[in-house]
Amino acid sequence: MKSQLVCLALISTPLLASAQDQPRPAGQRPAGAPAAGDARPALPGPVVQGSGKLTGTVLDAGTKQPVPFATVALLNAAGKPIDGSVADDKGKFSIGGIPAGTYTVQVSFIGYKNLEKPGVTFSDAGETQNLGTLTLASAAQQLGEVVVQGQRSLVEEKVDRTIYNAEKDETTRGGDATDVLKRVPLLSVDLDGNVSLRGSSNIKVLINNKPSTIAASNVADALKQIPADQIKSVEVITSPSAKYDAEGSGGIINIITKKDNLQGKTLDLRTSAGFRTSDLSLNAGYRQGKMGFTLGGGVRTSYNTPGSFENSQLATSPVDGTQRLTIQQADARRQNLGGRANFGWDYDFNKQNNLSLGVQLGVRNGTNYQDRLLTQTYSGASTSGTLLSSSLRDAVTTDRTNNLDLSLTYNHLFAKPQHEFSLLTLYSRTNATNDFTNTLYDTDAVTQRLKNQNDSYNQEATVQADYQVPLGKSQLLELGAKDIMRRVRSEYTYLLADGATGDFRALPGSSLTNVFNYNQNVAAGYLSYTLSFLKTYSLKAGARYEQTTIDADFQTGQVVKLPSYGVLVPSVNLSRKLANGDMVKAAYNRRIQRPSLQFLNPNIQAANPLNVTQGNPLLRPEFTNSYELSYSTFLKGTTLSFSGFARNTDRSIQALRTLRGDTIRTSYANIGTENAYGLNVFANVNLAGKLSLSGGPDLYYAVLRNNGTDPLYNASNRGWVVSGRMFGSYNFTPKWGLQFFAFYRGRQVQLQGYQSGFGVYSLGLKRDLWDKKGSLGFGLDNFLTPTNRVRSSVESPLISQQSVNTMQMLGFRVNFSYRIGKLTTAPTQRRKKEVTNDDLKGGEGQ
Repeated sequence: MKSQLVCLALISTPLLASAQDQPRPAGQRPAGAPAAGDARPALPGPVVQGSGKLTGTVLDAGTKQPVPFATVALLNAAGKPIDGSVADDKGKFSIGGIPAGTYTVQVSFIGYKNLEKPGVTFSDAGETQNLGTLTLASAAQQLGEVVVQGQRSLVEEKVDRTIYNAEKDETTRGGDATDVLKRVPLLSVDLDGNVSLRGSSNIKVLINNKPSTIAASNVADALKQIPADQIKSVEVITSPSAKYDAEGSGGIINIITKKDNLQGKTLDLRTSAGFRTSDLSLNAGYRQGKMGFTLGGGVRTSYNTPGSFENSQLATSPVDGTQRLTIQQADARRQNLGGRANFGWDYDFNKQNNLSLGVQLGVRNGTNYQDRLLTQTYSGASTSGTLLSSSLRDAVTTDRTNNLDLSLTYNHLFAKPQHEFSLLTLYSRTNATNDFTNTLYDTDAVTQRLKNQNDSYNQEATVQADYQVPLGKSQLLELGAKDIMRRVRSEYTYLLADGATGDFRALPGSSLTNVFNYNQNVAAGYLSYTLSFLKTYSLKAGARYEQTTIDADFQTGQVVKLPSYGVLVPSVNLSRKLANGDMVKAAYNRRIQRPSLQFLNPNIQAANPLNVTQGNPLLRPEFTNSYELSYSTFLKGTTLSFSGFARNTDRSIQALRTLRGDTIRTSYANIGTENAYGLNVFANVNLAGKLSLSGGPDLYYAVLRNNGTDPLYNASNRGWVVSGRMFGSYNFTPKWGLQFFAFYRGRQVQLQGYQSGFGVYSLGLKRDLWDKKGSLGFGLDNFLTPTNRVRSSVESPLISQQSVNTMQMLGFRVNFSYRIGKLTTAPTQRRKKEVTNDDLKGGEGQ
């Protein structure tokens, strides 16, 4: 691309006089309003007002889908605009107060050819004319002939979601999806990759609008499999409508990966090598006529991540009140290797019918080491007491997973806009092996080896049908049905061996060796109604009913009795566009959160003998009521978004800690309530087209109670949590650019204690090569504070624990990319619908 960068925003249409009848969406400049620094002539003086009215709908000529926010101008006989409007998100527009005369209607939008319809006449009677559907044809161009100067806003506000355009962020190169989510408004990510939304870890993560069994089992592990440079955008949905599954009390996060909807063929190579991580990815796309293919894959590895672990634990006997102090310390390190491959195929039979197939494969092999873990126990509350015991061991924890997602989707579009039917299917399976081995020493001689083997799988088969039909010009009815057939299995055993070479033998006992089977079926139906009224208001209300049946048992013959249950979850979303184009939104929804395998798994995780974790197969779902009020505006080149929320959760699934000797045993129960009240502020500033800044704080007040009846185990906590992020970029020249990012996660309020905050930041420099076919970049992470120390505390009448995890965060990397092939733009493809299972508590934050 040899030409200088051209701002796409100026390819569209002449300036408009006003957009009174269709106010702009949140964060968008009113039609015709100059950007900061523009020197554009004002339109002529006051326009003579009449009583005529013009309406219509703008559609894509190829797909017959609406073209949201297309520009509609009313030109006089001299070809000058006298009035205009902006279409809404359904492609509908309306211009009122038109005086008598003959006009030309001009319709335009980025990426389409302008459409002009002359000879539109109004008389003094002030009639209303409906132009019906106006179709825009794609403006196909060779990509090599056009260079884009204006960049899409880093953060976009839509009526029902916030969108983070990750493809603009070069500071994530060489990272994974976890690094991307740290930059997204409303989200918080800890050092282990656990994600929370406005303080709640009870969220659902989708990938391209689809669930994945690996995300259902452990979201943190799933995110580490997705390379950052394969992510196009991240959508945060805080108030999901009835169309979405009822799961996710905190909301839904939808990760959109890069897709190829262009004609032609291309091959893209990206690689990064660094001090902490390295990655390699190769992606190809081919589309000709009605058929398209995509094929891609990549591997990522992290290494050289040393750290340390310290733990001080004071236990008080509930019988006689005697105390024991246990001190632990060890060197720590982590290694991870992951890969992902995807294949996509779609075929447009005609303009109304489409079939698409998607296959995704993922693997991960992670190992955590605690070397020379020294454990010393003293009588009393200090190390001055008698040394009662001392042990030395190496602890190795492995996490090996592989997952398959196979989807097939059929879409049918009726002749009437927004009249659609979809049939969606999904098969998803994740196989996981989570083992740990403890090697015990007497000085330097191995005395025993203890091993826990836990093989599990999570399998889902889903069938879903969706139908939507417009009712008149301002109403939309959506209904559908869905069935999820879920199969979960966990096989676990404990083995013990003497010395360094002895054979392993299984330890007896159903709590140590067993097979757990958990079968669940969720049948659901929903109805949703959308109404636009009084020109500036939109209402979306609906309800969803889900019936759940569960069958669970152990190989030893024990049957787990869990009754079936049904739940009705309503949702209401109301928005208003103000006269100046600002937007106000209010929402309420009720959500359900079912426990996933991580909470149900009865296998005892005891890599550290002082801190043992075991799931509870008897867990029931938790329910959450959420309320939200938000406001977004555009002020002198700055996009501002404010949102406040309140959230109440009943039967909350919370950790229940009991003391057995010197060991803290953690399990889970539906014993708690959680309340949270918070505020989020986000700003996006673009200065002179070269410097872009965005960021803001997240603030909420958390109140947690477990409602325990025993005063020894009753717990409650409350406090403020503050986090924030800042992103910036500066283009020195058309070829050189600098980007930086900083994220701080504030102190977390937990039921029985706190976890300290931490910060991460990065700096990236990029140079475009070979007419932007390639690029070379350099990245630097945490270069001022190379070490992160995260402190955790647990306090109760029987337990006082202080832990410190130290990680080396300093990193340096070199990024390189190169693209071959020539593509031309094609008409925008019809929206592809895909299965979204949103009904499991994923275990993030644990």
